Amino acid sequence: MGEARYLGARQAAEELGVSLATLYAYVSRGMIRSEAAGRSGRRRRYRAEDVRRLKERKERRRDPDRVVVGALHWGTPIMESAITLITDERLYYRGRDAVELAVGSTIEEVAALIWTGDPARSAELFPPEWPELSPRIRAALGDGLPPVETFQVLLPLAGAEDPTAYDLRPAAVARTGARILRLMATAVAGDSGGEPGLARTLQGAWIPHEPRAAALLDSALVLCADHELPVSTFAARCVASSEATPYAVVVAGLSAMGGVKHGGQIELVQAFLREVEAVGDARAAISARLRRGDRIPGFGHSLYPGGDPRGAELLRTTTAAYPDSPGVALCGAVADEALELMGERATVDFGLVTLARALELPPGGAVTLFALGRTVGWIGHAIEQYESGSLIRPRTRYVGEQPK
Repeated sequence: MGEARYLGARQAAEELGVSLATLYAYVSRGMIRSEAAGRSGRRRRYRAEDVRRLKERKERRRDPDRVVVGALHWGTPIMESAITLITDERLYYRGRDAVELAVGSTIEEVAALIWTGDPARSAELFPPEWPELSPRIRAALGDGLPPVETFQVLLPLAGAEDPTAYDLRPAAVARTGARILRLMATAVAGDSGGEPGLARTLQGAWIPHEPRAAALLDSALVLCADHELPVSTFAARCVASSEATPYAVVVAGLSAMGGVKHGGQIELVQAFLREVEAVGDARAAISARLRRGDRIPGFGHSLYPGGDPRGAELLRTTTAAYPDSPGVALCGAVADEALELMGERATVDFGLVTLARALELPPGGAVTLFALGRTVGWIGHAIEQYESGSLIRPRTRYVGEQPK
């Protein structure tokens, strides 16, 4: 189970190391939110998030170096954002459950929600006319580049051709973000681009005879849209803080995403599944890895002790849509054995690979979905960073040789 969202009065006071009277004073000054607990209204409960934040502030005053170092390693939040909340084994975009959005919303609607706060603005941001790749960009892309590398070639050229690239007002960045997403989808889809919606465009290019797959692709894009502040999003925000263009922001995110500890996990999952196929036994393949001291990629997430809800939802919807798929059967067997042997559940990386196998997507399909979906979050964080007007410029604590 995840951390509790509320604490009782004594719990909150003990967490802060203060008396009940001091706790009540914090509440009266608006530092901790509380609400009635039970029908009588005489007992109150206190927001655990506020208690933790206040505790961290006190610790920063006592030992700032220790807190800052810890913040860089899955620790204290180091910047504020109104986009994504991860709590109680759930993921929320602007207060809305991401899994529920994945069931009933398109990626365009979720982009509008993240960028503007209003999903109804998706039609305004994504008009029927699609941007086209210029002859110069088409010539530069050539053939055979993997999807992420294709995007990294595409975006600097597209940014150089966009006269509005340096318009960093929120509404303008949202329009640029929509253009970036569609250019990326067009680069992947080729001549199949231009369908209504990113998911339909990808479906038309990858699996044209399987129209029902568009809904699954949309769900995957939504579940990948944002995830608080992983390394790619932090890199994107750093670039945005210099007031570089949204094109540069997305290139920065893609560069970090390509690392083996981030989006590269998807390729590790794919390699592991090929290993399972070669062995012919999921339990034996997992056991062999555990004996060697190797990790099992695609299982266990530091932020979700009870299981990644994105991975669970992708496995659920893919299995429901394609129950007879050999790819789904293989991934289901691996997930079952991983849970029994290690007590770990599938992450979003494993869920994306399961979907890619069920739909028989082309090489790089799962990574493409992750990159396109996460671009929505990078643009959302860029909007926040541009609006703040601040430059992200941390300091280091020097530990090298002292000057002579």
